[in-house]
This record gives sequence, structure tokens and C-alpha cells, in this order.
Amino acid sequence: MTQPTYFVEEDKILTALFDEGMDMLHINKPEPDLTYAERLLSLLPKNRMDRISVHQHYFLRKEYGLRGIHIDNPADEIPADFKRHVTRSTPNISDLKAMKKQCDYVMLHSLYDSLHDEVRASLTEDDMRAARKEGLIDRHVYALGGMSLETIPRAKDLGFGGVVICGDLWNRFSIQHEMDFRGVIEHFRKLRRAAG
Repeated sequence: MTQPTYFVEEDKILTALFDEGMDMLHINKPEPDLTYAERLLSLLPKNRMDRISVHQHYFLRKEYGLRGIHIDNPADEIPADFKRHVTRSTPNISDLKAMKKQCDYVMLHSLYDSLHDEVRASLTEDDMRAARKEGLIDRHVYALGGMSLETIPRAKDLGFGGVVICGDLWNRFSIQHEMDFRGVIEHFRKLRRAAG
């Protein structure tokens, strides 16, 4: 998942991450100005658009041929014109059963303390083990929140179908002071091996 702010080298880093095997990209940019979102999408490889979902400005899905949309607020309904390739996120295990019926996958958060903001873990590993036993956590539920080299193996053991990486990757690059992003790419390789 992208970080919330736009920055100069972002398109180059995202393209390199796709080249390294990134499965999906979630563009989560609350900035209301569409200019930046459209510019970022226009700079990404056209043959990767089918692996991108947007968290805002849903009309961009059709305009750029993106894979889908992501709904962050568990209370929001799926828009009537989006029946395919919808993903959602929720902090509530109780939402999983219904959401999995409507979506490609659901991001369950906050598993561990966030690595890029002040969000603290709201679930315990015991909660997640119980949810797995009930069949709520499976390949259609992705772990979100504090995913790192240390926590990815734990998420895999808990039965999650995937992990969402954000802070552990973006904290390795200063958007104000760096242009060399080789460290980000090298860390992504390690994360990918851990998730494999």
C-alpha cells in the first residue's frame, strides 16, 4: 500500500516494485486533488494497471483500466456500479464473514502496532487464532498493521492469505531527502521472501 502523501520518486519506486514481483498495489491517497492521483497513474506502466486498486476516486478504475476499488470504511456500501474486484478493510473480526462474500479479499487491521503512524494493535493473536478456528481467517483475509520481517511469519502461521506492507517499506526512504531507493527495493526482496 502506498503511503498517504505523494512524492517525486514514487512512480519509479512503484515501477521497480512491480518489476520485483509486487502482486498488488493499493493506492491510498486521501488528497482530494485528482491531479496528483492522475499524474501518478499516468507514470506507472500500462501493463500493470490490472494490478492496482484505488482507495479514493473510484472512477479512476474505469478511466485507467485498474483492477478495482478498496473500501476503507466498514460501514460504507459497495457502490452499485462496482460488482467485481472490490476489496475492503475492517478492524472487526465479526465483519469478516459477510465481507468475504462480497469481496476478493478483506484486510483485517490492526494486528500489530503500525510502523508508520500512531495506530496501535487492536487484536490479539488469541483473537486471530480463534477466528481462524471458526474459518473466518483464511486465504481471503489479509493481515494489515505492523507487517514486517518479524511479523510476516506470525501472520502466515495464523492463516492469513496475504499481508499488506506499508510502513516497514516506506520508513526506509525519506521522501524529502533521498533519491536513491535501492534500499527500499532490497528490503522489498526480503519481505517477498518472508511472505513466499
